[in-house]
Amino acid sequence: MNATLALQLPAMMQRARGNGRIATKLRAGVTVIDRLYQDGCAKIRLPHTHSNALEAVLINTAGGLTGGDRMDWTAEIAAEGKAVLTTQACERIYRSLGDPASVHTRLSIGAAAHLDWLPQETMLFASSQLNRRIDIDLAEGASLTAVEAILLGRDAMGELALDAKLRDNWRVRRNGRLIHAEATQLTGTGSERGAASLLDGACAFATIVHIAPLAERRLETVRALLPTTGRIAASAMGERLIVRAMAESGLALRRMIVPIIAELSAAGSLPRLWHL
Repeated sequence: MNATLALQLPAMMQRARGNGRIATKLRAGVTVIDRLYQDGCAKIRLPHTHSNALEAVLINTAGGLTGGDRMDWTAEIAAEGKAVLTTQACERIYRSLGDPASVHTRLSIGAAAHLDWLPQETMLFASSQLNRRIDIDLAEGASLTAVEAILLGRDAMGELALDAKLRDNWRVRRNGRLIHAEATQLTGTGSERGAASLLDGACAFATIVHIAPLAERRLETVRALLPTTGRIAASAMGERLIVRAMAESGLALRRMIVPIIAELSAAGSLPRLWHL
């Protein structure tokens, strides 16, 4: 290839790719690792705990995601098992020059098993774009506590990330039947960030989903944990309990949701990395 032709070709940007998969099994009543696969910038670490639940930490060694990057996470929890999945730190979504970053998570929870899906916050920087999808399959009697929190810019730097874009889709099924679906979209326009019926100026928001056969019975306990001030509410119907919160900062959001996550998690507490 001559130099003139090389200059005419579009520059190929390096992209991050990660694929992490984990599966568990039971050994003497304790959930342990069965299979582990990690490729590219996806790494999975298994810290030692004193619980009968398996704790796994998902790590993106690229240090964040930008346009065109892709991460895939898959977890299979064995029947009657207990597991906690979290992340090493906030996932940072940086400025995109074109395509969005993509994150796809697939979670499968066996019969009478429980999974705490507790990643730390996702932070959207100015001009960032993220497409995220979470697919969760629960077997009979399986239960789930899941949280996803979004931060719009860095509090300490006074960033608002007004042009950040997000497409977030959740699908939760039990025995193949859809029981919960939701979609969140930010298009990078000022109206959705400021409108009273939308974010109303909030720079952080979160959704907590708890699915269990008797989830509705826990609603009053959860409502008792809600702060008297702040934009947060809980509702329940059948086996679904949903909490939604908005706040002016990431710290304020954490203060609202941490007691609720601890109440709904199988361990009754958050992973150690949430407190570092």
